[in-house]
Amino acid sequence: MIERETVTREIERLGIVVIIPTYNNEKTLKRVIDGVLLYTSHVIVVNDGSTDTTSTILNQYPQIEVITSAHNQGKGMALRKGIKRARDRHFQYAITIDSDGQHYPSDIPVFVDAIAKATRPVLLIGSRNMSHDSVPRKSSFGNKFSNFWFWFETGIKLTDTQSGFRAYPLAAISQRFYTHKFEFEIEIIVRAAWRGIEVKNVPVQVLYDPSERVSHFRPFKDFARISILNTVLVFLTFFYILPRNFFRSFKKKRWSDFVKENILGSTDSPIKKALSIGLGVFMGIAPFWGFQTAITITLAVFLRLNKVLAFVFSNISFAPFIPLVIYASLLVGGMVYPSSTTFKLDGVSLETIKSHLWQYVIGSFILASGMAILIGSFSYFFIKLYRQKAVSTQ
Repeated sequence: MIERETVTREIERLGIVVIIPTYNNEKTLKRVIDGVLLYTSHVIVVNDGSTDTTSTILNQYPQIEVITSAHNQGKGMALRKGIKRARDRHFQYAITIDSDGQHYPSDIPVFVDAIAKATRPVLLIGSRNMSHDSVPRKSSFGNKFSNFWFWFETGIKLTDTQSGFRAYPLAAISQRFYTHKFEFEIEIIVRAAWRGIEVKNVPVQVLYDPSERVSHFRPFKDFARISILNTVLVFLTFFYILPRNFFRSFKKKRWSDFVKENILGSTDSPIKKALSIGLGVFMGIAPFWGFQTAITITLAVFLRLNKVLAFVFSNISFAPFIPLVIYASLLVGGMVYPSSTTFKLDGVSLETIKSHLWQYVIGSFILASGMAILIGSFSYFFIKLYRQKAVSTQ
């Protein structure tokens, strides 16, 4: 363990402040503050409308900054206030520690050491031993539940995503947040991961003492809020984050590199490539205006197809070809769902689609299916032939 004086110097050098959100934790608050003050006097306590003796306890510490709310607004709001104040005071990192006594201030050196060794902004979450006998089963289950959804939304596997013992890189995380209660701690780490900030665990101790610990987590209400947040985050993951990340990586490639890597040189089987191309063609023609890219990449991920190939071929209906695709869709649809109108290529417009919506929708799906099968099949035989020639020339 690093010596206490060394930790204090590192906290000063790294620009670290400790934030303690508290609400009616009179039994444990003093012990937590005293433990933190052993390492630093840079402490911000956010009294979130406590109705017990919290204010009296805080009056004993004139050397720390106290932010007091007139009424309870939720842990998330308390953290937001603390983080904003830390930014205003130009700190670089904020270590947050709960005031209910479950965390040991003596673990602060673990965070300081990890921050000092980091080569880029890092968000640290204390990983508790959730299999400890003192840990309630509902807390262990809730943590596993949270870990799964964090992985699903970011692709990052963590052992503990619910611990309130954390370190935030203040300049790197978002400046604006939307949640106010316990779900805030999920929002902030997911959005940090989406911004490219490294998010990882560090080992910490944990103590659940039922005789003094006061939990303000409301199982039904807070679990419902967390579930709603995760629903929104999953939606954003597939319809914004994945497409955004894909675009960023794809823009770095030249067309020749794309052909070599994804059509000719990819290790994917010819059938997988052909299915990816077919999916792209179908989505490019089908009437999913405005959502083609997001749906294409999402389906490619779920079906484990080649995302790059699917995306590229979903652009089959780019600007110059759009009137032709719409015209062909109307013609095909007119064969299945007859219309008295004669369609002309130079007369295609949004008004034409509106007045012949069924012809267009039916025709576009039939055309999309037919072209997906045709181009996908051609791609399969072409790729297979190329592979056979490549093998024979070796």
